[in-house]
Amino acid sequence: MFTNFFGKVSESPTRPGAHAQKARFDVADLLEGPVATGAGKTAAGGPPLDEKLRQAYFWITNHAIISPFYDIEYNSTPPQVYQFGDQKVPVTLPSDQSYSSYVLLPMLNLAVRRRCLLVGGPGRGKTAIAILMGILGGYSLRDIKRAIQHGQPQMTIADLLGNPLPSSMVSAQANSDIKIAWRSWLGMRVKIIDEYNRIPTRTQSALLTVMADNYAEMYDQIYECPEGSWYLTANDDAGGGTYQVIEALRDRIDVVVKALHFNTRFLNELLVRIEEDIRPETVVPPEIIFTDAELDRAGQEIRQVRLLPELLRRFEFFASHFEFFEPAGRQIEYMTKDTVKLSGVEFAALTPENAGKDALADLGSQTFNGLSVRALMTTLVFVKAMAYLRGADEVSIEDMRQILPFVLHDKLAMNADSPYFEQRQNTALRVDRVSWIRNLFDASCREYDRLELDKRDPLLPLEAQFARGLEGVDEQEVRQQIASIERTLREWTTGRKLYGHMFDDILKLKYLHQRYTNYLRWLKWKG
Repeated sequence: MFTNFFGKVSESPTRPGAHAQKARFDVADLLEGPVATGAGKTAAGGPPLDEKLRQAYFWITNHAIISPFYDIEYNSTPPQVYQFGDQKVPVTLPSDQSYSSYVLLPMLNLAVRRRCLLVGGPGRGKTAIAILMGILGGYSLRDIKRAIQHGQPQMTIADLLGNPLPSSMVSAQANSDIKIAWRSWLGMRVKIIDEYNRIPTRTQSALLTVMADNYAEMYDQIYECPEGSWYLTANDDAGGGTYQVIEALRDRIDVVVKALHFNTRFLNELLVRIEEDIRPETVVPPEIIFTDAELDRAGQEIRQVRLLPELLRRFEFFASHFEFFEPAGRQIEYMTKDTVKLSGVEFAALTPENAGKDALADLGSQTFNGLSVRALMTTLVFVKAMAYLRGADEVSIEDMRQILPFVLHDKLAMNADSPYFEQRQNTALRVDRVSWIRNLFDASCREYDRLELDKRDPLLPLEAQFARGLEGVDEQEVRQQIASIERTLREWTTGRKLYGHMFDDILKLKYLHQRYTNYLRWLKWKG
């Protein structure tokens, strides 16, 4: 009876009203013939892949991982909100389908084949959720367990990657003649590294190469790894452990998910599993297991989800707040936090020179860094994946708001000494990074609306004109564009503080001015 209970998959559709994902034309579909499965369908003619992802998600949350939390909240109508205690702690009852980040983010990571870090104390189910992702990825429980790399202080590069064959070492005339017995986990599409912060620094460097570039190297031998989904676990997210995690390795992690506590009101479910000797990872229904081809197709469909220009502009505005740091240089291009970091000078020594700005309004004052290209691209991938799982054709602002904290969790270095955190209502945000990043996005959106940038962004017409290209543009039009750029910059010089979003806009205008200036000089030479 209980085995049947664990084998039950939610009836489709799990999200009524979700839009069917549009099929993407593929020449291979024509070659497969009329009985081939179309885009968006599973190999057995089942539901579309976004629906299959939702069925897998709900099976895990209802039957496998006891995670009765809905910290990713969506609302279709105003929700009911209740307040508790002296601090008036708000509790929201979402009015639309909401999700547990601890299950949802690993699922999205499986679909987009990225790198997920699961953090939390021992016994919180970090390895269990990673194993389930491996099974959903088409591997047997036996293969997944054997392929898990368990971090420990004595782990060598050979332990991680493989060993040279003794016979080839005896007869080899050069490193290229040595044959390597590569570890089988390198060829898997789902890779699990347990307690990665217990791996020695030198071995971490070898792991970095595999994670970042999809190849392993020993004795001049190269093993090409397939692109896959990574799941790493750690007992804390502060970079600690037996060994400090090297910065480059941490930077390759795309999304960070915290394992929340066990709710004791669900202790009876643990009792049932003990008495019936049932482990969820051994009874995963075959209907929710994906083939490599299905995961590849899901990744293609995720990339086709639309991100409208208006929402992309809001994300640009949000990301522009953090890199600018005026005391870092004399030339505007070098006024960045990265300049300070590379110099070795403490931020505190330069902060007084940044006085005069409203530290509460300046969102950049809350961080020690800006966002890398990798972080920005990863965000765009995961917000598309979030919209896809919800059955939407395009990303919504709420998709972005809900996903940003998990992608940027380790990407934004918090300046805990910022005056913002001195306010009583904000002190908890020093610890609660998810709420902190979400608050940053909300504050950025409020500032975006206050400036009415949807209606009065002076760069939009200039960018639109430049996007048409320079070919065939005459001298008069070029001079008009140069004059427009100079006029905009002149207007911004009158009595305004310089903030991060202005910094990026000014540099964009300087870029456009230089492109037009060079083109004008070429036109004169040609004429």
